[in-house]
Order: sequence, then structure tokens, then C-alpha cells
Amino acid sequence: MSSPEQAAAISLWRDRRFCRFWAGQSVSQFGDRITELALPLIAVSALNASANQVAWLTALIWTPNLLAIFLGAWGDHQAHKRRLLILADLVRAAVLLSVPVAYLSGAVTLGQLYAVALLTGAAGVLFNTAYPPFFVRLVPRASYVDANSKLSASRSASYVAGPAIGGALVQALTAPVTLAVDALTFLASAVLISRVSVNEPPAASGSTTAPSLLRRARTGLSFVIRHPVLRAALGCAATVNVFTFVASSGLIVLFANRSLGLSAGVIGIAFGIGATGALLGAVFAPKISRRFGVGRSIVVGAVLFPAPIAIAATADGPLWLRAGALSAAEFLSGFGVMLFDVNLNSLQAAVIPDGMRSRVAGAYSTINYGIRPVGAIVGGLLATLLGLRAALLIAAVGGALSLLWLLPSPIPRIRSLTQTRVADTTRDGTRTIGQ
Repeated sequence: MSSPEQAAAISLWRDRRFCRFWAGQSVSQFGDRITELALPLIAVSALNASANQVAWLTALIWTPNLLAIFLGAWGDHQAHKRRLLILADLVRAAVLLSVPVAYLSGAVTLGQLYAVALLTGAAGVLFNTAYPPFFVRLVPRASYVDANSKLSASRSASYVAGPAIGGALVQALTAPVTLAVDALTFLASAVLISRVSVNEPPAASGSTTAPSLLRRARTGLSFVIRHPVLRAALGCAATVNVFTFVASSGLIVLFANRSLGLSAGVIGIAFGIGATGALLGAVFAPKISRRFGVGRSIVVGAVLFPAPIAIAATADGPLWLRAGALSAAEFLSGFGVMLFDVNLNSLQAAVIPDGMRSRVAGAYSTINYGIRPVGAIVGGLLATLLGLRAALLIAAVGGALSLLWLLPSPIPRIRSLTQTRVADTTRDGTRTIGQ
């Protein structure tokens, strides 16, 4: 078997294992865009759901993240992470297939849609907590940024083309039947992952002396808080998420329509341009990190993600200028979030030790994703009390201030994942920081 350094010299496109995994993730990402359109359409068109009931569908998808800390602690004691990934895909496929079956038999209900949202969200959390230890067994350390770039580029591409594909399928097949397409994408992902062989180490001991689930979850959270890189990364990411959810897509759409006077078509084009920015950000993130360093790329991305909201918030003048400002804001923000995510995800993979990856991912997700609804609620309150423009400016400034978490940390000084091991934790709990 070749060493990691030798493997890193080979393009990931020539690595069949990675290509299979990438293909599975790419097809399921496009399926997700279909479901994001089809599921609320079923609630509205077939069940006459209210706006509040549709909002609950979104809330229930995110709710399982609050338990991610416990699911991650459980996952670290499971030997076969690949099996967990396959299980998560199969659960999502089965749950989604239940909707067209019920619809065709005239039995679909709003309660079933709520259950579908909750179960698919829970399966997604299972996948996300099992993914980090699988990823580092699949990809050489020197290729973390490149691999995350390719995976993020597929996700961004799905946001560019996915809604159009989903809309065409809904029109041709009806929304419930379209969900079967997403189910098939998860089945395809499960099949492809099953053909990706990785050398998975034995799980932690399951003896009676093993720590309890609660203690393991607490250990994961404590590790994140005490780790100089992970603590700064989580603080920065959570702060960015709070403020970008203050300026949620719903608030941006409302502002663009009512304050900027833009039509639905123009707003849609602006969001499409934003997705293009994210795609380019994912593609160029490795080159930028090689030129300026991984840490500096994270710092720039942390500011470039939220700050452009101010461009849209301060837009004025003729129609073309208002529309251009919204498009520029979405493009720059999309580019920034990919620059931030690709490099930060790679850095986290480099500093988290084996045996802690799932529980750290669970603790991270519980805070980072669990705080997002708070931002959305605060955004609504700010818009009501201060107005839409003021709420968006607060989001831009507050999000950019997430930089303050990074500056005193080791992150800005990290240039390459292959040259540095930052706060790497050993078996006895001691840490080593070195070049």
C-alpha cells in the first residue's frame, strides 16, 4: 500500500474510491435540492398547509441537530462508520419513498410530512457525525483541501442547477412523485459508498467500564472548548451563522421586493448568481489557500461571507444598480462561504484525533446548527423594531466581527496542513503544537 505522501501526489480524480464517494455525494446533493422544492409544494398544493405549517417542515429538519452531540458520542464507539453512512442513506430513501406511495393511494397527510422531515433530518445527522472519521480514512491528509473543494463544488453546482431540475420534474411528474427521484439518489449514494473500501480501526471498547454516553458526549464538547483551534473555529462559525440567519433568505427576499422594488424574476437571477459565486469559491479555494495559507483563507472567508450583505442593504438608485448590488452581494457572499468552509473543514479534519471525530462533529453540530433558528428569530425581531435595512446592516457587521474569534488563535498563522500539526491530541490527553 502506498504511503499517504505518495497517495497525495496522485490526483483525486484518479482515485477510484474517492470518485465513487464524490459521485454518490454529488447525486444526493442534487436530490436534496429537489426535495427542498417538492416537500413544501406537497404541503401547500395537496394539503392546503398554512405558512406556519410549512415553516414547521423546515424547523423539523433542523431539530435533530440538537441531539447530534449524543449521536456523535454513540457513533465514535461504532467500528464501521461506512455502514452508518449507508444506513443513513437507506433510511432517507425509504422515508422519502413513503410519500409518493401514500400520495398515490390517497393517504398522504401533514403528519406524515412532518415525520418525513424529522426522520430525514435525523438520518442526515447520523451521516454527518459518521462522515469525519470515514473522510480521513479515505483522503490523504495533504489532499483534505482538494477533496473538500471538490465536494463543496458539487454542492454549489446543485444550488445552481438543482432548483431548475426540480421545478421541471415537479411540473412533469407532480411534487409527490418527484420525491421518488430524491429517494433514488440516496439509493445510488448507498450503493456507491458500499463499494468504497477503507481501513477502519477498531472502535473504542464496549466493556462495562466504558464511559457512559452522557460522559462521552461531555468529553466531546469539552475537547472542542479546550482546543485552541476548534474553540476559535466554533466560536467564529456560530457567530457567522447567527448573523447570517438574521439576514435569512426570507428576510433578504422581503427586503429585495419591498425596499429595493425588485421583481421575483430579478431576485431569482440574483440568487442564481450567488450560487455561481459559491461554485467558483469552492473551485478556487485550494489555489487561494496554497497562495495565502489555509489560516488566512479562513480569516478572509469569515469576513467575505457576511460583510457583502451590507452592499445589498445600502443599495439605492436606478433599478439596474439595485439589482446589481443584490447580485454582487450574493456572489461575494457565496464565494466567501466556500472559502471559509472548504479550508475550515480541512483544518478540523487535520487537528481532531481518531477516536474523537464523531463526538466532536456531534458537539460542533449541536452548537453550530442549533443556534441558527435563534438568528432567524432575532432577525425577525430586529426587522420589526428597526426595519429591514437596519437588520441587514447589523447582520453584516455582526457577522464580520466573527473575525475576533480567529485573530488571537493559532488559525491565522497556519499555512499548510502538511507542514503543521496544531494542538494534536495524543492518547494520553497531552497536546503537541509544532511545525
